[in-house]
Amino acid sequence: MQPVQPVQPVQLEPPSPQDVILVGGTGDLAQRKLLPAIYNLELDGLLPAEGQIVGFARSQRTLDAYHEFAAGSVARHSRRPFDAAAWERLRKRMHFISEADGGWAAVAEYCKLPQRLVYLATPPSAFGRIAQDLASHRLAEGTRLVIEKPFGHDLESAMALGATLHAHFDESQIFRIDHYMGKETVQNILVFRFGNSLFERAWNRDAIDHMQITIGESIGVEGRGDFYEETGALRDIVQNHALQVLSLLTMEPPVSFRAEAVRDEMVKLLHAVPPASPALAVRGQYAGGAIDESLVAGYREEPGVAPDSETETSIAMQLRIDNWRWSGVPIYLRAGKRLPRRVSEVHVVFREAPISYFEGTPISDLASNHLTLRIQPEEGISFSFMAKQPGPEVRAQQVRMNFNYGDSFMIEPQEAYERLLHDAMRGDHTLFLREDGIEQAWRIVEPVLRSPSELCFYDSGTWGPEEADQLVGPNGWHLH
Repeated sequence: MQPVQPVQPVQLEPPSPQDVILVGGTGDLAQRKLLPAIYNLELDGLLPAEGQIVGFARSQRTLDAYHEFAAGSVARHSRRPFDAAAWERLRKRMHFISEADGGWAAVAEYCKLPQRLVYLATPPSAFGRIAQDLASHRLAEGTRLVIEKPFGHDLESAMALGATLHAHFDESQIFRIDHYMGKETVQNILVFRFGNSLFERAWNRDAIDHMQITIGESIGVEGRGDFYEETGALRDIVQNHALQVLSLLTMEPPVSFRAEAVRDEMVKLLHAVPPASPALAVRGQYAGGAIDESLVAGYREEPGVAPDSETETSIAMQLRIDNWRWSGVPIYLRAGKRLPRRVSEVHVVFREAPISYFEGTPISDLASNHLTLRIQPEEGISFSFMAKQPGPEVRAQQVRMNFNYGDSFMIEPQEAYERLLHDAMRGDHTLFLREDGIEQAWRIVEPVLRSPSELCFYDSGTWGPEEADQLVGPNGWHLH
């Protein structure tokens, strides 16, 4: 066997000169994700050769204090060690402006380049006001506007948000970011499907029995009870992350891999998904229990949570796709907090062999073939099939072939925010969500939002309520 050789990463080009403005530049997202991502882009030579990096926030602080804040963010949260020389290059480009010290007028005076990226790391309620502020200070033209989820609270609010943004920005200027789309394994779904004829030929109702998508966390609401009370698992995970993964997993081949061709097929797929039935959705809420042998409180005991809260912390639901390729193939989605471990994966269960040729042999049950796409952690792909055990009798057991990103490529991939920030600075929309796709995703989940089923409680540290297991039936949730 040939030894594995490290893969040489593709050499990307830095974006054209532009300023980068982080609105909410002192917040949690900037601290944990955005500033470390910008630092790693600097290490890779993938920041614009010219342009300022500006933190913008309501609170006042000195430039030295902001530099100290940013350096601390990088030291704590960067995937690579702190490099003093790289930080010094970045520090010289980094500025801070508060609303109290000139606000957007000061930004307009300081950022002179004709092109800029404005990242709204703020609550969604501020999006409309910021869009108006940018326009009133003649900063809309030449701006690429990045907004974080949630994109509305329901279909009506999503459409209202779109109308507000479009009053000042063209759709081509808006980048709706879902960090899941920046994960290597999510992007690899298209390569796996369309680059391997073996699986593409079997990727349809003739060969596949059903699919399961699980996005789970072992953590609770982490002090964000106020936020989660207004959101819940359906809005927080299913309407965006899970449905985007579903669309990549089941869409038709695009005519090319240009941004709009890919996004066209993703939206077409979502239009083929009928609205979810509340009768096929199980809402759960975690009670107290144990995670990694540590006792944890129930959701209703979390700070900021009402003692009689009806907010779901887990959701399991069955969807279908009404098109030629997927007719009759159920799709199961599950998302939840306080599960036994952090896991995001897709499980594809193939149909059983139509006839058993092993009657009269010691073989009893033949398991279906299973394909698992692990999004996080331990990103990779595995395929389970039946094989004969060594020995004189015909005995079989399920075995797995396993592909692991780290072992196969021997390089550390970019963090999702690094990839997405670089794409946004280049104006590449491929991994960003389009307005019509967002609205269709809301249409799919709207019936469950409007007519929620009764809550089912589950102990922290378990895989959710038993009713969710019954929804899938004897196939169960296949987690490895």
